[in-house]
Amino acid sequence: MQLFINRYKNQITLISFILIVSAFLIGGDFKNIALILATVVAGVPIALKAYQALKMKAFSIELLVTIAVIGALFIQEFVESAVVTFLFMFGDYLEGRTLEKTRSSLKELVDMAPQEATVIRNGVHETIPAEEVNQGERLIVHAGGKIPVDGEIIAGEASINEAAITGESIPVRKKMKDAVFSGTIVDSGYVELIAEKVGDDTTFAKIIELVEEAQESKSKTEKFLNKFAAIYTPGVVGLSLLVYLLTRDLHIAITFLVIACPGALVIGAPVSNVVGIGNGAKHGILIKGGEAMDNFSKVDTVVFDKTGTLTKGKPEVTDYHVFGTEDPEELFKDIARAELISEHHLGRTIVQAAKKRGLDISGDVDEGEVIKGNGIRATVDGRLFVIGNRKLMEKENIAITQEIENVAVDREKQGNTAIFVAVEGEIKAIISIADEIRDDAKEAISEMRQNGVKKIMMLTGDNEYTARLVAEKLGLDAYDAELLPEDKVEYVKRLKDEGHVVAMAGDGVNDAPAIATADIGVAMGEGGTDISMETADVVLMADQLKQFSHAFSLSKASMRNMKQNIWIAVGTVVLLLIGVLNGTVHLASGMFIHEASVLVVILNGMRLMAFKRDKKKLKNSGTLETDEVVL
Repeated sequence: MQLFINRYKNQITLISFILIVSAFLIGGDFKNIALILATVVAGVPIALKAYQALKMKAFSIELLVTIAVIGALFIQEFVESAVVTFLFMFGDYLEGRTLEKTRSSLKELVDMAPQEATVIRNGVHETIPAEEVNQGERLIVHAGGKIPVDGEIIAGEASINEAAITGESIPVRKKMKDAVFSGTIVDSGYVELIAEKVGDDTTFAKIIELVEEAQESKSKTEKFLNKFAAIYTPGVVGLSLLVYLLTRDLHIAITFLVIACPGALVIGAPVSNVVGIGNGAKHGILIKGGEAMDNFSKVDTVVFDKTGTLTKGKPEVTDYHVFGTEDPEELFKDIARAELISEHHLGRTIVQAAKKRGLDISGDVDEGEVIKGNGIRATVDGRLFVIGNRKLMEKENIAITQEIENVAVDREKQGNTAIFVAVEGEIKAIISIADEIRDDAKEAISEMRQNGVKKIMMLTGDNEYTARLVAEKLGLDAYDAELLPEDKVEYVKRLKDEGHVVAMAGDGVNDAPAIATADIGVAMGEGGTDISMETADVVLMADQLKQFSHAFSLSKASMRNMKQNIWIAVGTVVLLLIGVLNGTVHLASGMFIHEASVLVVILNGMRLMAFKRDKKKLKNSGTLETDEVVL
């Protein structure tokens, strides 16, 4: 029965409407028969839902309407019973259609999912469903085609639109050895790639899954309203009985019952939540649910990591200073081989620099250990390499002579990170690495301050000199340097203990503990690393700080919108109840206004679909300049 009703709900609503119109057009004895039929046709689906809710020991809105309609029939108010049931069904139809639009961002994402893939098997091109591609297979994608898997380009070059992942529609140039992601589109050129992640393991599939989960999760306000409704709804039945006992007017009691329905109140909060999360997804921002949105809006302190967060995360080797008689090229090759075990930006930079020099760094490391926040220890061709910062040298009891210290400090004062390289307990080289501040960092930080962030600081494992240069350039309130991952965690805990609501932004790998500790963890997505998605509450897929600013502004706008909806809902119910008690609001008109209020809160929530961060121009402050600074 329920399946039949769900399938033909729109037709049932239409029949009810036709019967009501016919009743007034034909009139006479037919009028009451048609109105009763209209009441039954539209009332059965409502009563059935009420019965199912009662079986689950829940008092639903449908139960209130069913009681009211039975009462209206009892006192022979057939016009009102018919109009109320029709309006409820019609309102349900409009709500359904409108709510579909609130999830349009998710639907757009799902529609972007690639359906087919062209694989090369035994030298032959085969077109198969995207879900049938196996890991390690070779694929080819021409201009206009969607990339069906996550993989690495092994041939060709192309401009790729990554809007499905990052929210940025400007194509990115990709070449050999670059990573590409499922759901992105080859704008021009062609690529051949090796499939690394397929099916549900792709970044795009995980984004869809996370957005779906986020839109289903509830904020604290929603949870409270749901609990409130569970108490409020049976309370309305009790109040209606009280009204009847006081007035002895069944009509007023029934009208009170319908008018007091908490429909707009219950739906107002989730609409704001769903649309806000959808807006984020459209702009390449994954906000993991209503509670994350709620907490983010209350943030007053933002803590940034430096490398890969405030800086571009694309550091380059700027100097290589060798001490002693080691052959520089052979030494650099061994250093790069050791750094193959590293997961840090700086280690990967050294490996890339060796490849650019044309050095052969193949071959296994005999033994290797990553020392988080300090560097690595590895044995290469029988020699022990210790590569990292000063703290690691001190920990390993490796002496830093005055000559070596002078070279390191000189490079650090110029904004470089000095990497010490010790071989068999003696420092043999210093590798200097520099990064650039992100172009949008100053603008994003200024917008955060405008939106209510009181304190912005930076925590980094880098040296004091570089940290100070970055902090001064960006106008940060505070910074701390040469920190280990556990030091960052303690720093965040201390801020929380002082009463701050803290957001921690990092690259999602070395900063994962601090990100998890903060009230809100924000990960720079770098195309969607697994650890970013798992650890953080908010993931910035385009790896841009302007997305942080958008996400923060969006969270505040969503919470404002949610509060507006609650006030609209409560205000409407109060005014209607006053109208009922003084006799100016009747059952049909009250039901119409009630359903209208539900639509108003939905439409108000839908305004968030078009939300864009308010990029205010800061007069005479120079904060919107984007000059590059090498640090």
